[in-house]
Amino acid sequence: MRIFCLLILLLTVSFSASAQISRLKVFEPDSVNNGFKIVRIKDVKLKYLPRSAKLTDPRAVLNRVKPLSKWYKRFVPTSFWKKENQFGLNINEVSFVNWNAGGDNSVSALASARFTRNYKFRYLNWENEATFRYGMNAQEGRKLRKTDDQIKLASTISFRKDTITNWYYSVKATFNTQFSNGFSYPNRVNPISRFMSPGYLFAGMGTSYITPDNKFNLYISPATMKSTFVLDDMLSSQGAFGVDKGEKVFLELGFSITNSLEKEILKNVILKHTISLYTDYVRSFGNIDVNWETNFNLKVNDHINANIGTHLIFDDDIKFDEVVDADGNIIDPGISRIQFKQLLGLGLIYNF
Repeated sequence: MRIFCLLILLLTVSFSASAQISRLKVFEPDSVNNGFKIVRIKDVKLKYLPRSAKLTDPRAVLNRVKPLSKWYKRFVPTSFWKKENQFGLNINEVSFVNWNAGGDNSVSALASARFTRNYKFRYLNWENEATFRYGMNAQEGRKLRKTDDQIKLASTISFRKDTITNWYYSVKATFNTQFSNGFSYPNRVNPISRFMSPGYLFAGMGTSYITPDNKFNLYISPATMKSTFVLDDMLSSQGAFGVDKGEKVFLELGFSITNSLEKEILKNVILKHTISLYTDYVRSFGNIDVNWETNFNLKVNDHINANIGTHLIFDDDIKFDEVVDADGNIIDPGISRIQFKQLLGLGLIYNF
């Protein structure tokens, strides 16, 4: 039995030695002989060709390479900022030649600019907007007149307790004024308004309901400070825009509601609506100041659109039909009236 086991062991060892794989001679072994030669892998002919092998020259042929028409960034970091830059120019022109019905030639131009910077991520929502508008009208037989003038800056910071609710705790500030002097035409001597005369600053805190797409925003503030600035000495001495005579700043504390909506009501017809309601706690609680803008943007293409809009203002501090005697004393301070403006224009628009 022992002799049989020994024979099996000798056969196993001899078989293992013969089963060793001989070294491939793809490369010649290192040698110090002068006849040493290296055979490259690509010079070795494959005996068995795999199916996926491509026998092509790896060198690039430059006359077959075309440049990229568009470069792609391999990695773009996520930004939670959304911005909008918009410039617009509306021009209206009327010209008559031997027109039996009569009429005067006129040209009107309205330039506008709007910039927004909005940040939204999880609990924080920060909206910033700057709007500038200025319009002029030139009519045959009379001097140049201003048709529109606006500077508006707004910023709202909102915070919510979780990512499910649409209700936020908000702090809001809005500033309004104008670029140049305003006149009651045809009187061009005494301006009825100037830059920062008036200027309005609203600052308050409250709660907001903001939809996820930021197209609807309802802001309710039980504590809003309204500051009225009349920095012109002449208008200040008259007590214009609700300030005391000789004073340049008037402060009020009241209740404010603001709502904005943007919605595509028809194809390429976008409705933009903004309304602001304010009432003062001390002087005239219940007497509501209204500032309401409604615009319909009719988009023709990316650079041409039509605009139909209205702007309604009612402010109890702005009086009309003031009566003054020969000595300059105010006999009747006048009454407040609804101010209304309608706009219709077709022009160019540029976004970037």
